[in-house]
Amino acid sequence: MIKEKVENQLNNQIKNEEHSSRIYLAMASWCESKGYNGAADFLYAQAEEEKMHMSKMIHYVNDRGGHAKMMALDKPDEDYGDIVSLFEKVLAHEEFITAEINKCYEVALDAKDYNTAQFLQWYIEEQVEEESTMNGILDKIRLAGDSKGGIFHIDKELENLAASRPESTGGA
Repeated sequence: MIKEKVENQLNNQIKNEEHSSRIYLAMASWCESKGYNGAADFLYAQAEEEKMHMSKMIHYVNDRGGHAKMMALDKPDEDYGDIVSLFEKVLAHEEFITAEINKCYEVALDAKDYNTAQFLQWYIEEQVEEESTMNGILDKIRLAGDSKGGIFHIDKELENLAASRPESTGGA
């Protein structure tokens, strides 16, 4: 049986994962409306991945005798300025999610819930990958600067990256 404080923390993280999906959907829509179809595809794939993270956690909470709950979500932003600002926000959000996963891990360890701590290892490793990917994308976008040709090639690279992901369903 999962302890109440662990269940509450995981329910908060379920909310964070669901909100992440909505944020990435809003960002994908913005990109698509601005002609960044590769970035849109990448972000649509990210949104699907976040839904999978949420579902995995829901099943875990329920399998451990808890009750995974859906909570109200804030409305995501609708305007991101430019593609650099957008991916800076993506990176900042992934850093926030990393901190929140770490809080879940701390609560599990404090409660001596080693099963949940083990379960969370996958999320911890996933966040290392997510932050690294977003830093790499940002580095490339910054290198391109204001070059329309450079941004075009990066957008194409994002399209290829989205297509190579197993979760990818494509958006544009």
